[in-house]
Amino acid sequence: MTHGRAVSKPVTIAIDAMSGDRGAEVVVHASLQAVRENEALSLVLVGIRSELEAFLLEGHSRIRIVEAADVVRMNERPSHALRHKRNSSMAIALGLVRDGEAQGCVSAGNTGALMAFGRSIIRMYPGIERPAIAKLIPSLRGRCHVLDLGANVDSSAENLYQYALMGSLMASAICHQSEPRVALLNVGEEEIKGNEQVRLASHMLAQCDTINYIGYVEGSDLFRDVADVVVCDGFVGNIALKTGEGVAGLLIELLEQAFTRSWYGRFVGLLARPIIGRLLLLMDPSRHNGASLLGLQGVVIKSHGNANERAMLAAIRQAVREVEQEVPSRINERLDDLML
Repeated sequence: MTHGRAVSKPVTIAIDAMSGDRGAEVVVHASLQAVRENEALSLVLVGIRSELEAFLLEGHSRIRIVEAADVVRMNERPSHALRHKRNSSMAIALGLVRDGEAQGCVSAGNTGALMAFGRSIIRMYPGIERPAIAKLIPSLRGRCHVLDLGANVDSSAENLYQYALMGSLMASAICHQSEPRVALLNVGEEEIKGNEQVRLASHMLAQCDTINYIGYVEGSDLFRDVADVVVCDGFVGNIALKTGEGVAGLLIELLEQAFTRSWYGRFVGLLARPIIGRLLLLMDPSRHNGASLLGLQGVVIKSHGNANERAMLAAIRQAVREVEQEVPSRINERLDDLML
């Protein structure tokens, strides 16, 4: 879905409204904006009713509230949440997807708990061992899917192979690429580089005729339009993502300082405003918020825990886009043909 365009059929998204760092207010304001810009979208806000109603002052016919008695905290162990937080906003939101009351779920909560509840409530694709967090990041001339970004700190060669399969299928579904270029993130492009898991995964992908595997890429290639899908374990991917977001934030701040500190800077900034605006739009991490939990049999979007209103709106849009493109069913349909 693009900004301001209504989808062709009704879509309902469940939102875990309580688990983010900034609380329910950000979620409610982003939700109101989402339904205003999309006439076919309905939202279910899951959380403590009194808190949500306090911010939903104007009300809306396409936003309803489902009560949740509990919240999964950011520092909570996933195993503890799985045993004791079945009545949490996170678990209930995922349950709405499982039961068909919503086609997708958005949560800014505890990543480990979201993965654990997702595996328990929505279930995995047959043959896929672990879900992976996948995200579209801007590149020099397009966008690149990167996974895993933190769902699994340690990943075997088989896991990496499965991430590559799912990432390739997602790129085909979301970006309509017939043969997306798939690469493994490594410390060098030479075949001898990398640890055992990466080298074995590379061998497995090279033997797969249905994947357009192009070999290794380095961290500097993520934003250079070298590949359409880049695969790595969650430890490496999360560091790469956070580093990229940090650099983008630094550049945005430096640009703003350069064009506001002096009259000359303000004059140059005024002349360059169209170019600067496009650059800031490309770099702003909040505009690209929303990562997919691939491997689950349903659309689940992980928002940044500290997401502001703009970032939460981007995550909701991402969920709608994946529902529109029927990403889970399209991946599931082709996985059997691609699995080793």
